[in-house]
Amino acid sequence: MFKLIHQEKNSRARLGKISTSHGEIDTPCFMPVGTHATIKGLYPKDVLESGAQIMLSNTYHLFLRPGMDVIRKAGGLHKFISWDRPILTDSGGFQIFSLALLRKLSDKGVEFQSHIDGFRHFLSPEDIIDIQRDLGSDIIMPLDECVHYPCSRFQAEVAMQRTINWAKRSKRHKEENRGGPDKKQFLFGIVQGATYEDLRCACAKELVDMDFEGYSIGGVSVGEPSNLIYNMLDTTASLLPVQRPRYAMGIGYPQDILEAVERGVDMFDCVVPTRYGRNGTAFTSKGKVKIVNSPYIEDFEALDEKCSCYTCKTFSRAYLRHLFNAQEMLGLTLLSLHNVYFFLDLMRKIRGAIKDNCFLEFKNDFLEDYFSADLL
Repeated sequence: MFKLIHQEKNSRARLGKISTSHGEIDTPCFMPVGTHATIKGLYPKDVLESGAQIMLSNTYHLFLRPGMDVIRKAGGLHKFISWDRPILTDSGGFQIFSLALLRKLSDKGVEFQSHIDGFRHFLSPEDIIDIQRDLGSDIIMPLDECVHYPCSRFQAEVAMQRTINWAKRSKRHKEENRGGPDKKQFLFGIVQGATYEDLRCACAKELVDMDFEGYSIGGVSVGEPSNLIYNMLDTTASLLPVQRPRYAMGIGYPQDILEAVERGVDMFDCVVPTRYGRNGTAFTSKGKVKIVNSPYIEDFEALDEKCSCYTCKTFSRAYLRHLFNAQEMLGLTLLSLHNVYFFLDLMRKIRGAIKDNCFLEFKNDFLEDYFSADLL
């Protein structure tokens, strides 16, 4: 599944390739998020042309709407959404804990009330595997318990132990159903433990002993300050097998991605590019641009002179500002497209720097430019 191609000389940054039945993924990679099986505001062809090799979708949301009967009848998620590249689906655990009403956890699983219609559901770790088998996603996640920051050590330890137990059950259930439609799906273990280093170490050791096909670092973008996020990434990534992909769940700001890559992380996802785009903020090589602000009324330059996306090659800041102030949908689409391209292009540049053994130099130069001006 994963091939380590090159280890950077002066850091833990590395190049790799993940092979799935729907194509290959060059790592480090960024996965645009299609929560409801669509990347908000964008045509799939535009996402592909921007360089996306994989997208992420959400088990919780798809389970509730359109529901598994629809997706099964469509022939799986790839066919339902007409996307022939790899898909990763998360377990929906974070959404259950953050969105669902009146949730009730036990070692058996989680009972929750849908935030859409109030209907009650119960899902076990085995149910989550079955749902993702029917989705047909290429990379799947087990049910885990993610605690919010801050939390007590006792809360973190209970959640970590439950995550480990659910991981064992998920792996066993998947192996017992080997040979079915999930035979080419890759199951990742999820390391939890909040900000407690010893709990992270204990969880990583248990999961590594189970020999998952990849490993996710969970619970590192739930409100912690940056220094704690980086410490937990540093601690956890160093404990994971070299020959397995490492995925930092929910990490999605340029500076955080660069710090994580330096620590040996391979995969990233976040809703940041499209969410910021819909709200009028663009990521550029010179920092974030809040396009609705008055300095851009008569600014006829490109959004980012260093960017080659359709938005930057075609339209001015003044026009983009006009679209947002006129509440035209095109503005949301063009900024979202630029942001997705920006993140995917950042990953291309990161991979090139690792290949040339100059990642740390690239990182320092990028961040110096990125934080050089307050363009908001």
